[in-house]
Amino acid sequence: MNWLSASPGVVLTAYHPSGNNAVAGSNAKESEETVPSSRRSGQYTMNHDNSKKSTERPQMDRSSSQDSLDELSMDDYWKELENIHETSKNNHREQEVVVVKEPDEGELEEEWLKEAGLSNLFGESTGDSLDSMVFLSTLTRTQTAAVQKRVETVSQTLRKKNKPYQVPDVRDIFRQQSDSKEKVSGESEPSSVTARETKNEAQDEVKDDPEFNLGISEKTTLLEDVPVSETDINLEISFAEQAANLKDSSIGKMCKDKEDDTLLPNFRLPKDKTGTTKIGDLAPQDMKKVYSLALIELTALYDLLGTEFKQQKAIKIKTKDSGLFGVPLSVLLEQDQKKVPGTRIPLIFHKLISQIEEARLDTEGLLRIPGVAARVKSLCQELEAKFYEGTFNWESVKQHDAASLLKLFIRELPQPLLTVEYLKAFQDVQNLPTKKHQLQALNLLVLLLPEANRDTLKILLEFLQRVIDHRDKNKMTLNNVAMVMAPNLFTFHGLGSKTIEQSEFVMAAGTANVMRFMIKYQKLLWTIPKFIVNQVRKQNTASQKKEKKDKAMKKLLKKMAYDKEKHEKQDKSPNDADVPQGVIRVQAPHLSKVSMAIQLTEELKASDIVARFLSQKSGVVQALKKEEVFLYEIGGNIGERCLDDDTYMKDLYQLNPNAEWVIKCKHS
Repeated sequence: MNWLSASPGVVLTAYHPSGNNAVAGSNAKESEETVPSSRRSGQYTMNHDNSKKSTERPQMDRSSSQDSLDELSMDDYWKELENIHETSKNNHREQEVVVVKEPDEGELEEEWLKEAGLSNLFGESTGDSLDSMVFLSTLTRTQTAAVQKRVETVSQTLRKKNKPYQVPDVRDIFRQQSDSKEKVSGESEPSSVTARETKNEAQDEVKDDPEFNLGISEKTTLLEDVPVSETDINLEISFAEQAANLKDSSIGKMCKDKEDDTLLPNFRLPKDKTGTTKIGDLAPQDMKKVYSLALIELTALYDLLGTEFKQQKAIKIKTKDSGLFGVPLSVLLEQDQKKVPGTRIPLIFHKLISQIEEARLDTEGLLRIPGVAARVKSLCQELEAKFYEGTFNWESVKQHDAASLLKLFIRELPQPLLTVEYLKAFQDVQNLPTKKHQLQALNLLVLLLPEANRDTLKILLEFLQRVIDHRDKNKMTLNNVAMVMAPNLFTFHGLGSKTIEQSEFVMAAGTANVMRFMIKYQKLLWTIPKFIVNQVRKQNTASQKKEKKDKAMKKLLKKMAYDKEKHEKQDKSPNDADVPQGVIRVQAPHLSKVSMAIQLTEELKASDIVARFLSQKSGVVQALKKEEVFLYEIGGNIGERCLDDDTYMKDLYQLNPNAEWVIKCKHS
């Protein structure tokens, strides 16, 4: 369902409060008076351009909807949408228009290659693409196919436009992978290697490396040797490769789930002995690689499953540079970090959640029942004036009013929390054939969100789960909460009005279903798949080899590197001599015992090493809690990685024998 491209140009309306700040919702009684009676008969009013009349909601189409949800279960969604509509209508807001222009031919693919870090595969910098060749050599079959498809489109477009700079043939680009590997490895090969041979060779190099499994093993091997469970999420093999193998196999058919769609399976992650990597565990330089790989992997998965993946691009608009509501997340964080250094989510967002929780989460209809409209409006204005001064009286804020303010904050963001670029991709998750595919796609989409959006979304989802945990008393189940919150996250001002009129129920059920997935599987969604981490390791290893064997290095740099290496060897030789085989030296610069030799055993975990250091009697140690310090893997084939407690150290050491091991506080 292409709800962003229903017309040549799509208008996104970003609302910003005028002198009288916008509000959210009304009280229950007021709601019953203002909500049109048409809601019960299948109609509701949408105020897209302030001139449209109420539209009739189409009859439910179970065959085209992801979830077989009946009218009763969707009632909360329609009621929330009506509350949002009434809020907008009754509080005359100033509008700023964001135009999402339909891209010209090849423009979308060119932007995609830039986002993936592969812009030097075309244009004026084509000749200087050795780094990209190293990057390409670590891709899987399906990832390579996704890149080739975009490069071909861009190349054809540039030739049509007769660009003055050289436009390479896609076969030449992937042939250069062979050339780059010659420079890295020092080996020579015939110059007539074809694109297919080069591609296969790159895959064979990765496949034959015992340290890394990137998900490109033979189909028969995958199907016969890897135990597969319907509820297991395999993070060791590329999602797109899994889908390709399933699609091509005789025992797997790409068909939609047939079970009751309202029931969500209990997906689980099989234990990884080298440790689970969460968002926030990797250094920024490695997270950049994760972003590029996640974008390529998601595109490959969508290509394979026949779902169109298009990043939307909004033209920048003038936004508020101060205040609380209608202010970009980046601006909010900038002003908040001046008051609370290191804060990662807006202070007002955190405070509103705290205010709701202070009144306990047992309140029936929490999040569903709106606050009193006039009171919420007054609170909104008062917050704008007094929040940063610290003079706002939070004791006067009732729980339902705080919930309405929280939802208002989300809706008032100048660009959606899920971003303009990926909002449609989040919604299109519902079109993927199985729940496992949907979960895999959401995992990759979360990796693509900007840090501020991702952190704010995480706090929101954790809060929503706490509300659901009190469902026996507040009557807010997973379905209820998803129905109420979906319109606030997905019906961004003015987005896709034509599609809403044409296919209301499908969009409503689909976005509510995606909301359910994000809440229920949030812990899994913040996990970085192992195959992506391994690709990062492979890139780092290849880059290091390239740097070491670069014949163009100047003599001065060689001498500097030699002197540095000699100096480091002199410094390290005493310690290295003290460390026998099967022993690692762990550093803890912030603790009283700054270094310790640790014997590796089959059962030794990261938590065991931390516990040994914390067991040392010291005032510094006593001031720290076990939850505050972690063991880090630093260097070798990774930049920096915070290890989870259940990481088996011997297995990880075999994966990265050149790493250093440091105990420190997270983000220190």
